[in-house]
Amino acid sequence: MEQMQSILGQSLSIPASQPKRKKASVISCFSKLSGKLKFQKRETLKNVFSILAERARDPNATKRHLAMRSLGILACEAPDQVRKYRKTVLDLLVHGLYDPVSSDVIHQSMKTLTIVLSKTQGKGLGPFFPDVTLQTRTLLDDENDSVRHSAVILFGQLATFAGRKWKKFFTVQVKQTWDSLLTHLQDRNPQVAKACKTTVRACSLYLERRKGYSVQNEEDQRNPRLSRQLSYHHPELLQFLYANKIL
Repeated sequence: MEQMQSILGQSLSIPASQPKRKKASVISCFSKLSGKLKFQKRETLKNVFSILAERARDPNATKRHLAMRSLGILACEAPDQVRKYRKTVLDLLVHGLYDPVSSDVIHQSMKTLTIVLSKTQGKGLGPFFPDVTLQTRTLLDDENDSVRHSAVILFGQLATFAGRKWKKFFTVQVKQTWDSLLTHLQDRNPQVAKACKTTVRACSLYLERRKGYSVQNEEDQRNPRLSRQLSYHHPELLQFLYANKIL
């Protein structure tokens, strides 16, 4: 762990004046080394979080990006420990989502947030749910394919963790975002389109049901459970999903 702190202290202190290639080399080296380490001592891990918290708000975008990436590594290597500090981690990641300068920091924050939510089963997200949802919505139509892809995945994940408290709020967000999601089912980037199929399925459960409406045909056998659920939703949606071979 002392080695880990040393690596963090050095790699997160990259001077802004250094060439980009050298910065990338240091970041790559750090990622490989930290990926092999196991985090066990609570006090030492607390110090690591303290360093990351400081760097997450550093004026240098490269340091902020590396801090967000490091949180993702921690989540993968020490999920149990990260759960204990999830409030601190989530606070840093939400802060990163709103980075005013770097799209790389925003993108990495979304990727890491997806990992953390997966490892923690969404626990502790509650207070941050509205901010995460609203910011993710704004990124669904981002020009950068990678940012758009991560936003689509995260939005689908939020559908799983909304819970009772935020169900009404998220339902409104889904309705306001629905046209955008349907558009991205045919996104120019195949990975975005693929991810959007999963997200559409997750978010479709938040649409209003139409009583008395039912769709019964041979195509229902493709995905019986989902088809039954969608049979109570907007009929045009079910037809759209069939036409585009999503079901």
